[in-house]
Amino acid sequence: MSEALFRDAVRSHQGGDLADAARLYGAVLSADPRHFQALYLLGFVRYQQGAFDQAEKLIGDAVKINPNSPDAFYNRGCALQRLQRAAEAVSCFDSAVRLKPDYDEAWTNRGVALLALRGYTDALSSFDRALSIKPRDLETLSNRAGALFELKRYEEAADAYAKLLAIAPDFPYALGTEVLCRAYACDWRAIDKDRALLATALSAGKPVLQPHAATLLLKDEKLQLQCARLWVAERCPAAQVPLWRGERYRHDKIRLAYLSADFHTHATAYLIAGVFEAHDKTRFEATAMSFGPNDKSEMRGRLERSVDRFMDMSGKSDHEIADLLRRMEIDIAVDLKGHTQDARPGVLALRPAPVQVNYLGHPGTMGADYIDYLIADEIVIPREARGNYQEQVVYLPGSYQANDAQRHIADRTPSRAEEGLPVDGFVFCSFNSCYKITPEIFAIWMRLLRDVQGSCLWLFQDNLDAARNLKREAKASGVDASRVIFAARKPLAEHLARQKLADLFLDTLPCNAHTTASDALWVGLPVLTCKGTTFAGRVAASLVSAVGLSDLIVSSLDEYETLARRIASDKTMLKELKAKLARNSVTSSLFDAPKITRNLERAFENMIDRCRRGLAPASFWVEPAI
Repeated sequence: MSEALFRDAVRSHQGGDLADAARLYGAVLSADPRHFQALYLLGFVRYQQGAFDQAEKLIGDAVKINPNSPDAFYNRGCALQRLQRAAEAVSCFDSAVRLKPDYDEAWTNRGVALLALRGYTDALSSFDRALSIKPRDLETLSNRAGALFELKRYEEAADAYAKLLAIAPDFPYALGTEVLCRAYACDWRAIDKDRALLATALSAGKPVLQPHAATLLLKDEKLQLQCARLWVAERCPAAQVPLWRGERYRHDKIRLAYLSADFHTHATAYLIAGVFEAHDKTRFEATAMSFGPNDKSEMRGRLERSVDRFMDMSGKSDHEIADLLRRMEIDIAVDLKGHTQDARPGVLALRPAPVQVNYLGHPGTMGADYIDYLIADEIVIPREARGNYQEQVVYLPGSYQANDAQRHIADRTPSRAEEGLPVDGFVFCSFNSCYKITPEIFAIWMRLLRDVQGSCLWLFQDNLDAARNLKREAKASGVDASRVIFAARKPLAEHLARQKLADLFLDTLPCNAHTTASDALWVGLPVLTCKGTTFAGRVAASLVSAVGLSDLIVSSLDEYETLARRIASDKTMLKELKAKLARNSVTSSLFDAPKITRNLERAFENMIDRCRRGLAPASFWVEPAI
């Protein structure tokens, strides 16, 4: 009887009637609870239905009955991956390949799980093993290229994406990521061709560039919005049935939840820590939900102490996090990641909160209709540009960027000689990540070095590929490559201290300095910036304006070059700029965490007030806090 039911269940399953298959597998198990195939296949049905927690449990029970099925281990691993339980998933894939060494899908998914655990070298080996079995598997080729990217082997990663594109020219996002890899490596030898291919693909509406990469590479806000919308529609669309369905909460305090993977030693943490500490706890209840690593650092401890509730969500699925937000009756969910690395937009796609906000981490639109507001200012998003952003725009007074006046600068400033800098001579610097350097900007820098005798260019050594290629470009420009000097990574306090050795910070386009600009201003280093045509290209202008140095904001690269040369040749001008910055940084709102927190709180109060009155989200301006 049970075998006849099982055959009927399999027929329904193969025919795509998952509900009937589940019913029949259940009937088999009622008669025979240890029927391995019925238990395993019921778990597989639940996986296909998106009930990953049930799938994991059912298939887990099945492998206890029969621990010799590679497919059962594989599919349990896949369910665990969807539940963000990557370490357990790796264990399952290990069991699958032990039982079936040529199981290419298991090797690939093992690699994907290892990527989530930041085990990039082991992940690369896993992808190589899968490709030795199935050399032209597109997903594996893509993931292998991604592992090389994470290992900062950018030129190899670009070549790996090129190999993928040779097989599948329209593979989603491969072209844009190849171009991004070349940018990280500062390999500009094919940049004109790359830009042309990217422009053609974008104009055709193809999914070629991920949203965060678009903020780094593109000069057009409309195209950035297009990229974000395409990504969201394919990867994290709004839930058909939202978790929050219009209920009106009446809490004594506004309940805030900040979501991020960066609650550790990370740039975003350094920016937001002061806000967490300055929140008015009589009117706001702040929760931090962390789905990133716990590095047990001083910053992690500071963040944990600063909020009413700090919750480690690592290993939790999007649905689990969203369901918790809903059960906690969070009023406003603030996404501090957007589309940056390790982002989890799928949490807010489930609409767990009445108000959902994009802030600080992603310098652009999320392109998602489930994000109500984007917090900005009138420089990063001018009024006339609002239509290029999916969200309603909230305009803070001064700069939108939160900063922290407790950022420690090491007591000792090293000598120029210790940092490999010339004892005399003008020091231009740019501590932006190397992918922000374009050939147009670098050409200006090289002309400055040629014209300003004894000067040097001090850059951050992000990766060996970029350092090698920038040295080559300098030589090709007729500049002694030894005048381009690279600063090795150091702890933040020491990095801040050594910036005092520089004379002028040179910004980049189309993507500006963000946290690196506020770092420079904090230590008293003037920042010269050219206002760009996107949010990401106007951030430094916002910061420089907030400290009262608007004279260092220009509107063209010709002005940028002229002003840089003038500052380098006029010691009095440079001295006056540094003195003005020193005076203004004490009084500027840029480093006044309590003041920016009051402004943010006014914004949050307006958002929730509109929601409680049944009004749709709308752009608005925040009056400055006293």
